[in-house]
Amino acid sequence: MRRVRNFLRLSAGDRYFLIKTLVLLVAIRLGLSLLRFNTLLRLLTKISQPSQRSLSTSKVTVGKIVWAVNTATRYVPGVKCLARALTTQVLMNQHGQSPQLRIGVAKGETGKLEAHAWIEYQGWVVMGNLQDLARYMPLPSLKEVKL
Repeated sequence: MRRVRNFLRLSAGDRYFLIKTLVLLVAIRLGLSLLRFNTLLRLLTKISQPSQRSLSTSKVTVGKIVWAVNTATRYVPGVKCLARALTTQVLMNQHGQSPQLRIGVAKGETGKLEAHAWIEYQGWVVMGNLQDLARYMPLPSLKEVKL
């Protein structure tokens, strides 16, 4: 009940943006499970283009995007870092920012390969920051796979 009250206390614009983010996060989560990665990236590229409306009517900040993705994540089971990073990247692109998707790998304590995805923007990690992020060796940039 408290969550409903908190949701209703948000402005209409924030409620709309949070719902939009939730739908996008669910779609990306399902896409990662059901589609080849290249196919998903092509679909995300199509919806990532900034529209005249999104650029002129409301300036959505990086902070608001991060807030919306973090909040929506609490309501979608099984969301991992890649879905969060892709959702953040799509929203940032739609609102005229140019984020960089980073994927890194590291050897875990048991010797097993681990991966992590995060978003960098203007030299800062804005989504997916970990205390031990430095242990992940970033893979070559996906700049040619621009969303």
